[in-house]
Amino acid sequence: MATNPLFLVPNLITIARILAILPITYLVMHGDIGLRIVALVLYVLAAASDWLDGYLARAWNQYSDLGRMLDPIADKLLVGILIAALAWDGSLSGWDMIPVVAILFREFFVSGLREFLGNTAVVLPVSKLAKWKTTLQLLALGIILAERIVPGFGLISDLVLWTAGLITLWTGWQYLRASWPHLSGIGKT
Repeated sequence: MATNPLFLVPNLITIARILAILPITYLVMHGDIGLRIVALVLYVLAAASDWLDGYLARAWNQYSDLGRMLDPIADKLLVGILIAALAWDGSLSGWDMIPVVAILFREFFVSGLREFLGNTAVVLPVSKLAKWKTTLQLLALGIILAERIVPGFGLISDLVLWTAGLITLWTGWQYLRASWPHLSGIGKT
């Protein structure tokens, strides 16, 4: 008897990550330092769940098409919506917007690229560097969240955010380069 993929533990964890975005965003935008601490704790749990759901899917052999679809969506929602909340509350400076725009541009671009190529035989597998990119994005946003709680994290968050932005651009370039023969018509038979 096949298990409904909705009820596989890794997928439930991914869904919980998506649902956690709402209270995290509310707590960040509220402006209270105590609520920001709660937001940071929830965020760390949500970010860690990205590793946990993948680990459990592999360990328990609980792979599903639903999980393959939801996991990257959960990551992009968590990163993108938190970026919007941090921009809204002034946690991101004007200079921070450069890597932030790079991150958002790449995430939308690669998602669109994968959707476009979805009807073809071209597959863009997730690279190890792209996994590190996600980890650095999540880490950078966590440090930015912590800046108002623990003063002095500004330089660290800037370095991690800019590193995440640069790696994000590089992985976007790698995906574009890998798909270029199909996009340009050169690789079509």
